[in-house]
Amino acid sequence: MNLYFSEYFEVGTDALKEYGAFDISVVSDLPLFVDPFLLFNSENDEYQALHGQIIDYLTFLRSKTEENPNHDLLRNLYCFQEVKQNWLGFTLFGNGGSGLGMDFARSLNESLGSILNNFGQEQVTAGTHLEKLALIKSGVGRDNISDFTTNLIKDYLLEYTQEFTIRHVPAAKQDQFWVRRARFNFETESWETRRYILPKLGSDFVLLTPQDILTRDESWINKGDMFRNFERIPAAIEDESLRAQVNNYLWKRLSRKSTKEEKKTVAQAVFRQFPELIDYYIRSREINGREASHSSSMRVDDVHQVLVAQLKQAIADLSARTDFYQKPWTSLEESLERVKVFKDYVENKDGYKLINRKGKPFSREEEVQLFFGLLWCMTEFDVNREPNNGRGPVDFKISYGSGDKSLIEFKLASNSHLKRNLEKQVEIYKKANNTNKAVKVIICYSRADEIKVANILRVLNLTGDPYVIVVDARNDNKPSASKA
Repeated sequence: MNLYFSEYFEVGTDALKEYGAFDISVVSDLPLFVDPFLLFNSENDEYQALHGQIIDYLTFLRSKTEENPNHDLLRNLYCFQEVKQNWLGFTLFGNGGSGLGMDFARSLNESLGSILNNFGQEQVTAGTHLEKLALIKSGVGRDNISDFTTNLIKDYLLEYTQEFTIRHVPAAKQDQFWVRRARFNFETESWETRRYILPKLGSDFVLLTPQDILTRDESWINKGDMFRNFERIPAAIEDESLRAQVNNYLWKRLSRKSTKEEKKTVAQAVFRQFPELIDYYIRSREINGREASHSSSMRVDDVHQVLVAQLKQAIADLSARTDFYQKPWTSLEESLERVKVFKDYVENKDGYKLINRKGKPFSREEEVQLFFGLLWCMTEFDVNREPNNGRGPVDFKISYGSGDKSLIEFKLASNSHLKRNLEKQVEIYKKANNTNKAVKVIICYSRADEIKVANILRVLNLTGDPYVIVVDARNDNKPSASKA
């Protein structure tokens, strides 16, 4: 099964590693994104130049800022499609994303005329950071910042991929592509279309990304970190008057007994009251910038270990030791049978090791869902990942034509809302997707998980329900064959 770039394009993983590129999946986005701080803080001159390129473009946009901007101007200069060909992001099955539309365009245009109008002339921070927009504006998140960054360095990524393609990708699997909006020409103030030799996947190309500019979860400069550490920021303020005002503000509103929610409310208020603190927060992240590369590297390595290396091993094991990939599906019965085969693999054939992270359980349901989804992606059925039909997203809808469809919902036993989910959520999804077929899969990582699930199933009268499958993924109750 050719799920990854190295497999599909017949290149060695060592060649990718030596080149510094991440071995992406070519069937599903992986939860990674480009962090512009890693460009800014890099010792690599090329990366620093790329960050400068981003700031140059923002400075250009600021020169075009208007109070009531022309719609066509906004669409041409501020709106970007997601660069889906890099197969990175948060579309957890496939690689389609919404990109940067008019809401983002208006937010950025407005910000460049007000809160970001000192771009390139900062007094507190050592550099200029696009991420500041996400700290200030609601609705602007890590995916928007990553999409914007990726579009502005797209020519570099295309050249980077082209060089690898010419060196390593078989001629039959490469082609010439004219790529729109590849590079911005500041003289003509327009986006250029350029030609590149790139890996070919269907009728489209694939884009590689250097591993050392990627991270997961959050960028180094992010709103969550700013709010969590807001009480430390005043100590870094050089202006004594401002520092005294901020400390007095916090002293009046916080106490040792303040709850987490109360602290969050105060954090939001203090940044509104003293917007200068945002620059002091950014400066603190710059000072500790050496940690950014190390932290991101560990996170990216973790994604590779779990969603590339371990998944490859799981696919090989399932192919060799079970009939998981030999059965044709019908949407319910065979989906249920697949779940049972996987349950047996996890519980009786050491598969539990592959849905643990270095002996510890996956911490989020999204990771379990993506892991299973990638295992099942090679099928004649339409496997739709998290379709949202108005009542919230279900994990998987399996269908063959319009008349045969079933749902599969994965839950970690540790989920605090497990009882409510089992009782109501899947029934809502059934109605929304016009089907009465569903399989519920619960992953247990501990004895406490098993006891909790057994109690919930008993209360809901679901004990013994053939369409509720509990998977024992514990690593403390499975002696090796040599010790059994």
